Amino acid sequence: MTASLSAMPTDVLGGVGLTFLKVYEDRPAPDGLHSGCAHVHAITDEAYFVVAGEGYLELHDFANGFRRAPLSPGAFVQFSPGTIHRVVSTDGLEVMVTMGNAGLPERGDARIYFGPEVDADPEEYKRLAALPKTKGREGALERRDASVTGYTKLMDLMASDEAAYRAEIARFVEHHFAAMAAIRDDLSAVVEAGPVRWAQQARDRIEALPKGPAGPKTLVTEPVSEPVLGMCGILRPVSGLHPLAAEAASLLADDAPAR
Repeated sequence: MTASLSAMPTDVLGGVGLTFLKVYEDRPAPDGLHSGCAHVHAITDEAYFVVAGEGYLELHDFANGFRRAPLSPGAFVQFSPGTIHRVVSTDGLEVMVTMGNAGLPERGDARIYFGPEVDADPEEYKRLAALPKTKGREGALERRDASVTGYTKLMDLMASDEAAYRAEIARFVEHHFAAMAAIRDDLSAVVEAGPVRWAQQARDRIEALPKGPAGPKTLVTEPVSEPVLGMCGILRPVSGLHPLAAEAASLLADDAPAR
């Protein structure tokens, strides 16, 4: 896991993770496109709601092969775990990303596609995955470029050998699933603190009817000042929620309209 349970944003309604994403556009990737890293999740569903710009989402899974979903303002795309995906911006793409399980994709449930050679070398995978931490924004772009280099070979394989292409999808996805099996307890703890807790809260409220919930609260957060160098681009996650403070009675009186 890449963050402690106490750091998980489990207070977002429904126990989901919300992140504002702006796709990397500093310079094109090796295939000439502005994109993020191709990657996969093992247990987490993900959805994109486009707020600005244009682009598309490339998706690969063993059952369906390759698909491309166009992205423009107002578009919504949802996909399940086990789907290799890469987002491409053609014109300033900005997306609100919803992730299940309190946003586990940014906290452990993700593996970047660099190709089978890198997957066979754990130390090289760790080096590439850590480039944003060791080299900042340039490192994030280098990591993206390494991913796209491997991903281009996957796309070439799709065009030349369908059976080998699907076998490579299965190999990569199963590799990540095996890694996640080793941290089942950590994953379960986040799910219990996030979506399971929210589901129980809803059941409790239904059982309490006609009595309403005790202690209504409004949670707010400030805009993220230090964005995260994510797999797809610059991320501004919704986190650090805290109760909205009550206004003083004197201030309310001053703001009241004249009669």
